[in-house]
Amino acid sequence: MIIPAIDLIDGQVVRLYQGDYAQQTTFNLSPLEQLRSYQAQGANLLHIVDLTGAKDPNQRQTALISELVTNLDTPIQVGGGIRTEAQLNELLEIGVSRVVIGSLAVKEPELVKSWFEKYGNEAICLALDVNINEQGEKVVAVSGWQSGGGKSLESLVEEFKCVGLKHALVTDISRDGTLLGANTALYTEIAASYPEIQWQASGGIATLDDVQAVKESGANGIIIGKALLINQFNVEEAIACWPNA
Repeated sequence: MIIPAIDLIDGQVVRLYQGDYAQQTTFNLSPLEQLRSYQAQGANLLHIVDLTGAKDPNQRQTALISELVTNLDTPIQVGGGIRTEAQLNELLEIGVSRVVIGSLAVKEPELVKSWFEKYGNEAICLALDVNINEQGEKVVAVSGWQSGGGKSLESLVEEFKCVGLKHALVTDISRDGTLLGANTALYTEIAASYPEIQWQASGGIATLDDVQAVKESGANGIIIGKALLINQFNVEEAIACWPNA
């Protein structure tokens, strides 16, 4: 599945390079009109990252996200700055289809497990953003990628399998925003190891060949941000390469 994405800072569509807030590109685009374009081209799921909220949970852009959800028909997945059940519930109540939980799954796994049990495994997607070290270990980063979490991707997956983990978004941070291509070896490995999980690949997508390569890796979906914003290709072309299931 093709999952078009936009990142938002203070209401503006932006992209960061490898998660670095100091390396920000701002696009003169309306978030709503951009997402409407993706919807019109056939997207079955849209992805929004609240980067303001990821950096400061007290500044979450909930009002803007509510406006976007209200004015779109396509299901929307939202991540960024979710630290409490009240914040999770607020997003679900305004119509967000699935909430992406990142840092908190590393820092407070028992709390997040309780949310899986209460809201169900369709309502939550774990964001496993990894730095891969020289030993090949996939260390999950936290706090808007500003620090390491000290846990491996595999250990977190094992920890959340008991509550029915179904959706997981994996980003190789070294590829994010770089247009250097996806880490298909990573997705091939985790899709083979955990076939019961719906894996969403993210980071580095630049061409339709990259889309095809991720499809062949066994991932279930691919999040595409920057490549669409700079017109490397469009959503319709990507879906033609990887038809919606």
